[in-house]
Amino acid sequence: MDDTVLLGHGSGGTMMKRIIDEVFFEAYAGESLLRGNDAAVLAPASEAKPSAEALAYSGSLSFSTDSFVVDPHFFPGGDIGRLAVCGTVNDVATAGAEPRYLSCGFILEEGFSMDDLRRICTSMAEAAREAGVEIVTGDTKVVNRGHGDGIYINTSGVGYGYAGIDLGGEKCAPGDKVLVTGTMGDHGITIMSCRESLSFAADIESDAAPLNHLIAEVIEAAPDVRCFRDPTRGGLASTLNELAAQSGTDMTIEEDAVPVKPAVLGACEMLGYDVFQVANEGKMVCVVPAGQAEAALAAMRANPYGKDAAIIGEVSAMQPERGPKVFLRTAFGSTRILDMLVGEQLPRIC
Repeated sequence: MDDTVLLGHGSGGTMMKRIIDEVFFEAYAGESLLRGNDAAVLAPASEAKPSAEALAYSGSLSFSTDSFVVDPHFFPGGDIGRLAVCGTVNDVATAGAEPRYLSCGFILEEGFSMDDLRRICTSMAEAAREAGVEIVTGDTKVVNRGHGDGIYINTSGVGYGYAGIDLGGEKCAPGDKVLVTGTMGDHGITIMSCRESLSFAADIESDAAPLNHLIAEVIEAAPDVRCFRDPTRGGLASTLNELAAQSGTDMTIEEDAVPVKPAVLGACEMLGYDVFQVANEGKMVCVVPAGQAEAALAAMRANPYGKDAAIIGEVSAMQPERGPKVFLRTAFGSTRILDMLVGEQLPRIC
């Protein structure tokens, strides 16, 4: 096998067959992918059993797609491959569905290290196994040297919807509680520290993780949950503003209740970032009726990826004359508006 990606690896001939067989198939091919067809045939929900015993499938499908261009490709806590699998798994799961199948498309630049490609594919395989999903189809293209940035990945995901579950940001209602599954800002600060070669007293690493099992456990514990949303680009602030706009409500968040690692908070203060606008890749915002908030919180904390979960605020009625707002009640007792991120705080974050 060649040491680097060559244009011939995207030609459709013997070199392309070799990279598919010796890199992609070797890393994560299952029965469907090994058939070598141009499309995968997916089993219907009626032939599958939900991994969560208390839940049943509705027969509906959820579908999501995402592209990943993160720079650098490798970082503490993950890499572009883990990010690609986890990001799409999480997007499908937020619809109240169990992710089952992924597609994967690679855009490779001529000269990209074959060892790095194998490492990325191995990471994808590990993340897919953890999430319980199968990569069933894919595509590979190679562009000329200087016309890409090593590797870009697109993943699409399909999942089976849970019966009786109808989630959406528009369903948030006054009196509901707002929860997060863990500490904010870990991924964004990790990427920035890698780019700028910054070192901190405490280790900071990306939170990239598949959260589909955690989401299913919360749905079991709090069946009237309103919505899940992953606070990726734009962070917690942008996500909450999106939910407030969708539902026509206000939200008030308690600054002291939001979990943030001291090292991340210190880095944000040093760099001039608002930690509530920094990206996350393995956390969820969840809105639930007040009566089910404690049950949802307990379900989160019982999962390894939710041990730092917290109830951080509440939904309230909007004042019609000014539109929906998100407020932050600070540690000093004052209240300020928590705005969406304006512009691009940190490009190429995922």
